[in-house]
Amino acid sequence: MILADERRAVCEYARRLSADGLVVGTSGNISARSGELVAMTPTGVDYGVLTPEDIPVVSLDGSIVEGKLRPTSEMPMHLAVYTKAADPDGAPITGVVHTHSVHATAVSTLVDEVPPVHYMLATIGPSARVARYATYGTEELASAMLEALDGRRGCVLGNHGTITYGDGLAAAYSRAEQLEWLCRVWLLARSAGEPRLLPPEEIAHVVEKLRGYGQK
Repeated sequence: MILADERRAVCEYARRLSADGLVVGTSGNISARSGELVAMTPTGVDYGVLTPEDIPVVSLDGSIVEGKLRPTSEMPMHLAVYTKAADPDGAPITGVVHTHSVHATAVSTLVDEVPPVHYMLATIGPSARVARYATYGTEELASAMLEALDGRRGCVLGNHGTITYGDGLAAAYSRAEQLEWLCRVWLLARSAGEPRLLPPEEIAHVVEKLRGYGQK
């Protein structure tokens, strides 16, 4: 079985999507890249019953290389990230997570950027943009996403959800969690009053600090 490790990881993180409340049912999707191949969740299958053998493997042009199930309908978005997006620090992009998380989707109906209520916005970049709405599974949506991702490691998809990437699924998934948390904090604060926001220069400062964060 090719991409065995990546297919196992896709199963693991797909189940976490549901357990962590980032999707409902079979919404949202996950992929992991190795070389010129990508393992991604299949379309319309309960994540709780997925096995590594169920995970289709595709080439970067979308051709199915291995697997009996059809890949996610959002394959154009995933492949666009791998082939056209660029990490701000030049890191490899080997994992992509797309959610339908509640708070981020709600925020996408209100603003064009996630308001900087907390410095952890810097895990995404100087800001987190909201991509213009386009129908799911289309090249138009992939194009809108790429515009919003420019210089960023994730974005909110207008009236839809979120997408984040990283060097590995762990990094991509962590950013998806942080983005949803930020949106939840802003909505809670906004429901009680007018939130105080951090200035752009502070977010930029934290972007630099995070480059040296953690164990190397």
